[in-house]
Amino acid sequence: MHSGANPAAPMKRAFALCLFAAAGARLPAAEVAPAVNQVSHFDLTQVRLLESPFLRAQDADRKLLLAIDPERLLLMFRVTAGLESWAQPLTGWESPGSELRGHTLGHYLSACALMYASTGDPALKARTDHIVAALAQCQANLPAQGCHPGYLSAFPESFFDRVDARKPVWAPWYTMHKIMAGLFDTYVHTGNPQALEVLTRLADWVKFRVDRLTPEQMQGSLKNEQGGMTEVLANLYGVTGNPDHLRLAQAFNHHAVIDPLARGEDGLNGLHANTQFPKIIGAAREYELTGDATYRRIADFFWQEVALKRSYVFGGNSDDEHFFPVDQFARHVSPVTAETCNTYNMLKLTEHIWTWAPSGQCMDYYERGLYNQILASQDPDTGMVCYFIPTDPGRFKTYSTPEQSFWCCFGTGMENHAKYGEIIYAHTADALYLNLFIPSVLTWAEKGLVVRQDTAFPDEPGTKLTITARQSVTLDLKVRQPAWAQPGITIKVNGDLVPAAAADGYVTVHREWRDGDTVAIGLPMALHTESLPGVPNTVAFLDGPIVLAGEFGTANLPANGQEARDQKDFVKLPVPAEPVLVGDVDSLVTHLAPVPGEPLTFKTEGLGHPGDVTLKPFYAIHHQRYGLYWPVLSEAAWQAKQTAGSK
Repeated sequence: MHSGANPAAPMKRAFALCLFAAAGARLPAAEVAPAVNQVSHFDLTQVRLLESPFLRAQDADRKLLLAIDPERLLLMFRVTAGLESWAQPLTGWESPGSELRGHTLGHYLSACALMYASTGDPALKARTDHIVAALAQCQANLPAQGCHPGYLSAFPESFFDRVDARKPVWAPWYTMHKIMAGLFDTYVHTGNPQALEVLTRLADWVKFRVDRLTPEQMQGSLKNEQGGMTEVLANLYGVTGNPDHLRLAQAFNHHAVIDPLARGEDGLNGLHANTQFPKIIGAAREYELTGDATYRRIADFFWQEVALKRSYVFGGNSDDEHFFPVDQFARHVSPVTAETCNTYNMLKLTEHIWTWAPSGQCMDYYERGLYNQILASQDPDTGMVCYFIPTDPGRFKTYSTPEQSFWCCFGTGMENHAKYGEIIYAHTADALYLNLFIPSVLTWAEKGLVVRQDTAFPDEPGTKLTITARQSVTLDLKVRQPAWAQPGITIKVNGDLVPAAAADGYVTVHREWRDGDTVAIGLPMALHTESLPGVPNTVAFLDGPIVLAGEFGTANLPANGQEARDQKDFVKLPVPAEPVLVGDVDSLVTHLAPVPGEPLTFKTEGLGHPGDVTLKPFYAIHHQRYGLYWPVLSEAAWQAKQTAGSK
């Protein structure tokens, strides 16, 4: 972004059928049958996390959500609507003078709804119910303030007049998307019908704004960041079946960006990165709702270009919020790389693409980004989150503040840790996919199955499934065989080794599953290096999918901690001298020794200069300086560097 039992489960399941095209399902008449996807997600209510770093991150996020005062988020909505409020104003991007005010409330609604689905905590649903009722009151009162019917925001409608007139304004449609997405997620994940009513009235207002513009004027307006308006309107169409909602979604298609992608042309260099991701997610949703293969080509090509060519080792992308030429990574190891919102959006896009054609490659990328940026971006002590993930050595993670920042990545950060259960498992009518090795319990009521996954992965190279079944069920178990698991995974069913030949990155075990069956999966992990793209002598270390970072200590960290109001507050602070590795790139891992008693932790031996270093999982490094990428010199080059430095 520029500087317990759940009464809603049947409704949510109906939406999930619409969204992900469960094979053979009969949708309610008001919903629209999408293009047929190969695989469907489980609802978040069907998956519960067990003890792991993911559960701890989820719990830290839940506590953060409950600590936020909804009335402070609602303040400027009430003021704009001419209603009284005695709440204390927020600051940062949510200050009364910020042109982006109101976006955080949308994220907050989404996060609370997702967390409610993931945990069943009734306090979260109560928050969303309260906010939706307040927003409905604001929406009803805004016409008296001179706004057109249906309008709802924390800033005046005149902001949109400035967009239409191509006058400077931050990003009104971006903020509107967050509000609409929050209402939509509240409807889907908590079953609140008032959320859909408010959202539908708001969509009527969007129709009024869009219909008064010519197509050329509309395309011109899209030069201002518009967030995921295409996606949320397409999602709304998927529920209402109202053709106006699909037409509006398509009106927000930014042809200057998506048309080249449809032709297989990468014109992303120099573009503000996070502005583009929601446009592509919108195209993916349009494909699912219309079956138009052009939208699929857009999404597939963009994913290939970004995931496989434009990403750092941990799955993030961009420098100072912008895409850069793929042959210039050497110039883009900096303190402001990899905006976390980008990876949030890339994982959303990956989910869509994976359901169309399940592949190990897609899920390998998803896993890489999930562990090494999303999980790594949260301060486990406070629940605060990162905007950028610095890649130059000696930096540290900068976190949001509880009341003074409210960045875009604060908003998506609240959502990130509320939905870890959404793609651990997936299914077809006769197959269960195991995608991620995260301790959890899946309840598949339609099959009468409960699947418990117990694992210490990645600390230990394997996982175990235990089946509880009302009666025997014949289906395929498709276990992901990651690209990093070499020479291949092993699978034992009830202690017996079974063949493990993979196709498209998955090993299939077909059998009649009975109560008490167990599946033990071996996941061989190995140390390896990965070069900075185009820079073979600058490398990062990984163990399996886990990025390892060097611990550089706590010297000269900000005295008041690493929380900042502005995401660039600490960029100009000095960093320690850059350490280097001296040796042969192809044999670096032979100089790493495991640290006894500390899983996934290694010490270099005679490799680091001026001294050896300790490496540990990047997601576990907080409140200290670190190194991700390492320059590698030959002994002769190191000696020459020393000689030059002494002159």
